[in-house]
Amino acid sequence: MKRKPDLLWVLVVLFSLGVVTTGYTQSLWERQSDVSIKVTQQP
Repeated sequence: MKRKPDLLWVLVVLFSLGVVTTGYTQSLWERQSDVSIKVTQQP
């Protein structure tokens, strides 16, 4: 019975890391698309 809480905490940590990295990559993608749009509109 002691393994189940440990497994639960591991899953919680992995899920939270996944959410954080997903949000970070989405913000990077938005920045890159904004930069590419600005570069293409300037000339």
